[in-house]
Amino acid sequence: MIKYIGSKRSLVDWIVGVVQRIHAHIPITTVADLFSGSARVAHTLKAHGFYVYANDYASYAYTLAHALVEADRAHYPPERVQPLLETLMHLPLQYGWFTRTYCEEARYFRPENGARIEAIRNAIDGCADPTLKSVLLTSLMLAADKVDSTTGLQMAYLKRWAPRAYQPLRLRYPPLLPGAGKALQEDALELAGALEADLFYLDPPYNQHSYLANYHVWETLVLWDCPETYGVACKRVDVKHRKSPFNARTQARPAMEYLVNQIRAKHLLVSFNDEGYLTREELEAILSEWGYVARFERPYRRYVGALIGIHNPRGEKVGQVSHTRNTEMLFVATKYKSALETLTNPAPSQE
Repeated sequence: MIKYIGSKRSLVDWIVGVVQRIHAHIPITTVADLFSGSARVAHTLKAHGFYVYANDYASYAYTLAHALVEADRAHYPPERVQPLLETLMHLPLQYGWFTRTYCEEARYFRPENGARIEAIRNAIDGCADPTLKSVLLTSLMLAADKVDSTTGLQMAYLKRWAPRAYQPLRLRYPPLLPGAGKALQEDALELAGALEADLFYLDPPYNQHSYLANYHVWETLVLWDCPETYGVACKRVDVKHRKSPFNARTQARPAMEYLVNQIRAKHLLVSFNDEGYLTREELEAILSEWGYVARFERPYRRYVGALIGIHNPRGEKVGQVSHTRNTEMLFVATKYKSALETLTNPAPSQE
């Protein structure tokens, strides 16, 4: 999976473990992930046998979900996809808008990798099968992520090339799974009331940082629209306007209240942390209006960009690290009190 500030890489087993414990008590067939992002949680839930709806308003996130959640490996097996990837890898390099913008004006990729990305992306545009196109784009994103020169965010790039940036870009078959799922690209606030599932997993933006701004290069790579850019980081101009209410302190609570009230399900699972606009008490109050609530917590190491201090656009350090760990919170809300008791009671002794 791509490097992602909202990724639950180290927490996904914990999250899926809670879902499985609920499932053992009250069977769950369908799960809706309304803010799927990198699709890591949705992908893992599908791997555990659930039918997953993975939704996100960003085009790059929809593409990842289309490949990693909706695509059926049986229809797009390695023997079908790998030859296409090999053909793409052998295309002549193309130095155009993408290379000039993200390798010369900004320095996210070495020019030789940028030109290879550009050639591959131009060729993928000719794919008539939308699911196969998402599979190929996902392979390209995963490959580009391994040779970028950032700390995992595209708000800025490193002052000096990261060692991995010198590695040649290499397309690989993405981790497709057998079975069905569904990728959606909707506003979560509008979709929540129209979608039915046994369990909804909510991992909304929790503070002022926009995922679209943090991963604008992936958005451009997918849309391939040569957008107007601004600033040293060459961000897409439209990130100024495509804002989530969850990124605004004054709008976050009303948005969460509205979202939760729209959901029709047996269970809700909400992922949040203590650096967000909403407090533990506020989230518990909102969820208590919906069902029985329990909260679980774990300490978590902050993303690498937060651990190296604050730098200005010239790469000069202008701020110190305030803390290296935060608290990740997982809220369970359920219509069934017995399900909550199953989660909160300690496991019986095996003696």
